Amino acid sequence: MAYYEPYSELSSDARDFDKVVTSLMEELEAINYYNQRADVTKDDSVKAIMIHNRNEEIEHACMLIEWLRRKVPEFDEELETYLFTKAPITEVEAQATGVGETAAGGAAPGFLGIGSLRK
Repeated sequence: MAYYEPYSELSSDARDFDKVVTSLMEELEAINYYNQRADVTKDDSVKAIMIHNRNEEIEHACMLIEWLRRKVPEFDEELETYLFTKAPITEVEAQATGVGETAAGGAAPGFLGIGSLRK
């Protein structure tokens, strides 16, 4: 684990958060590895094992995301906004924040349409 602040100054909650985020990154990396291996193999039995292993890592990643949702209110709020929606993701974001354009090209409700001030 990489600590960016002195370990002794971090609360146990911050240390746990770091453990979960680090583990989530590792799980996502493993998902990517297994997915690529499944994609390129010509052997169906190897493909089945790689897909099985990838899916196990997906389960682990979801468990970590759920921990974050339960412990960090901001994760809960954002996940509630975006997960299990059907509209284009950027449209969900535009409607949730009132910033940006909808997928149809119109301004989101509450958006003046003058563009971002960030460059």
